[in-house]
Amino acid sequence: MVVQQQRSGGGALAVCALAVAGVMAVGSGCSGAGAGGSDGAGRRAVAQDGPAGDPAAVVRRAAEELVGAGSAETHTSMETAAGGTRVTIRGQGAYDFRRQLGRIKVLLPKDAAGADGHRPITELLAPGALYMKNRGAGVPDDKWVRIDTTALEDGNLVTGGVTDPTAAAELLRGAGTVTYVGRTELAGVPVRHYRGTADLGRAARAASSASRGALTAAAKGFSTDAVHFDAYLDDEGLLRKVRHRFTFATEGPAVAVVSTLLLHDFGAPVSVEMPPDADIYTGRVRQGRSGPEAP
Repeated sequence: MVVQQQRSGGGALAVCALAVAGVMAVGSGCSGAGAGGSDGAGRRAVAQDGPAGDPAAVVRRAAEELVGAGSAETHTSMETAAGGTRVTIRGQGAYDFRRQLGRIKVLLPKDAAGADGHRPITELLAPGALYMKNRGAGVPDDKWVRIDTTALEDGNLVTGGVTDPTAAAELLRGAGTVTYVGRTELAGVPVRHYRGTADLGRAARAASSASRGALTAAAKGFSTDAVHFDAYLDDEGLLRKVRHRFTFATEGPAVAVVSTLLLHDFGAPVSVEMPPDADIYTGRVRQGRSGPEAP
């Protein structure tokens, strides 16, 4: 997996680990609707009703409600746009919100010629850590790469090509002004649609202890604390879908990232086993054409 690095302030910002073996060179033909798709995909408008309380308060409780639900199956998409090029990464897996552990298979797009030359990347998500297998960039096929997410300047909100589900929900704790858009339906489930802006610094201060380090890193590393979002919650207050929009103001062209998380089948069993130390790759990993190699 190639990590393109840009500069923001005094540090290197890993703006998107979204490609293996040159995927970032693909053209705009790689874009497409991800797991989130367009707002109209898979649902229809239904009768309007109230926002189920103060919109900001409802959205800020989303992380707590997910912990109460225990677990869920997930679909993810992450789309980047820079210099006229769009790339969409998709993922599918399951996540345990109580233990903050998840397993997601990340699917990379076709290359510019339309060839399926990239194997899926398996990602294990854990508090403060991201494990990746089939990462490429010189890593042996049978080895995992471990990344300390509290050391990433984006807190793993975009680096893995998947926004950690806990981080996605915890970000909503930083919601400021929130608008209730209305009642609609998502995959057959009635939901309430909320739109607003979250503040990374506020979210980090309000986050659970296990995710505070990563969000604090993001609050320090991003050029702006403002993250725009659309959140869809069901009648039980469970987050069914959230779309975050990040923008990086770097030395090069601005990079826009749209990250979408879909949650369903709450309570589904989740089995995640962390790899033993012997299976962790400790060699050097290539980080792209313009970036240095890193241990």
